Amino acid sequence: MLADATLPAADGGLLRRNLVIAGGRIAAISEQPPGAGLPVAHLGGAMVWPAMADIHTHLDKGFIWDRTPNPDGTFMGALQAVNQDREAYWSVEDVRRRMTFALRCAHAHGTQAVRTHLDTMGAHGHTVWPLIREMQAQWAGRIALQAVSLAMPQSYAGEEGERIAREVAATPGACLGAVLMHDNATPEHLERLFALAEKFGCGLDLHVDENNVRGGTALQAVAEMVMRRRFSLPVLCGHCCSLSVQDAPRQKEIVQSVADAGMGIVSLPMCNLYLQDRQPGRTPLWRGVSMVHELHAAGVPVMFASDNTRDPFYAYGDLDMAEVFSQAVRIAHLDHPFGGWWQSVSVTPARWMGLDTTLRAGNPADLVIFEARDMNQLVTRPAAPRTVIRHGRVLDARVPAYTELEQPAP
Repeated sequence: MLADATLPAADGGLLRRNLVIAGGRIAAISEQPPGAGLPVAHLGGAMVWPAMADIHTHLDKGFIWDRTPNPDGTFMGALQAVNQDREAYWSVEDVRRRMTFALRCAHAHGTQAVRTHLDTMGAHGHTVWPLIREMQAQWAGRIALQAVSLAMPQSYAGEEGERIAREVAATPGACLGAVLMHDNATPEHLERLFALAEKFGCGLDLHVDENNVRGGTALQAVAEMVMRRRFSLPVLCGHCCSLSVQDAPRQKEIVQSVADAGMGIVSLPMCNLYLQDRQPGRTPLWRGVSMVHELHAAGVPVMFASDNTRDPFYAYGDLDMAEVFSQAVRIAHLDHPFGGWWQSVSVTPARWMGLDTTLRAGNPADLVIFEARDMNQLVTRPAAPRTVIRHGRVLDARVPAYTELEQPAP
């Protein structure tokens, strides 16, 4: 039994409870004191969360900063650096090694599910999908791994689009994805993408409006396409940065369209704070995050995720969802009160990925025990020691050392 634990409630309340664990599952959650004969771990009010879920990452790009940094920290600089690194280094073995490193980080931090976008272009686009299926099998029982095809919308034209969709459909839990902006989310591109998704039975997970362009958004075009086609599969839109710079009437209209379409939103606050509004010698004036409060108030499922990790798009990060939550609270003002925002890095993305991780009797005992006794302490010290429990047992795993990624220059 985990005695005297602090459990976060869906409404943001904190409950002092005892958790009985048996057979790798939560057998009971009770206010009653420990019964005789049960082994007891006294937590003294330490906070217990369900295992976390990271629904938007880029594992094939991750951890290349040391060999190919972004010289100026801009979006264009990141694109150029990643293209250079992909051409120079991305063998199957290189990608496998870095993806394994990333998953070990996530696992040690207490993450149970990860969805990664995969650059689906060139030679890498042909080799990465068999690799991700191999990784899914290798990590089964530790991390539920899902994948998304990352491509420009024009890549889905003709036979190439069919080929990509077949690869995605052959991969458990995978989605079709695209990079959509105000100028390429044309009716023709969206019709083709949605038609392939319907034909192959794949949900959509889209990069949308990762910019600060005023006067038009891809987000509304996607929402309108969902409703026009009565698209019934899940549609998740990531970034959605430019929503915050539209005029107020348009913002309200777009938020309502997203809610009416039943779409989900994932905000990537650390990466977008790093990339957006970056100009040499000038202090950034814009945070780059989407309108998460307004979307949440409209009933839209809102999530936060790691996005890029130690690569040209984001120089930092460790696939630690406690850090993501802590930074999201600061950047997007998810406090006073904290409410149920803790679910945005745990229960909500897990549910979107097909997993039920709510803290209730009968669910697997996949938990994270933080030293913190309340949300303020957790947000203040997200890197404090924690205990990860998987299948009812304490996980003996540590984050790997960066030296494991060192390799001779070509």
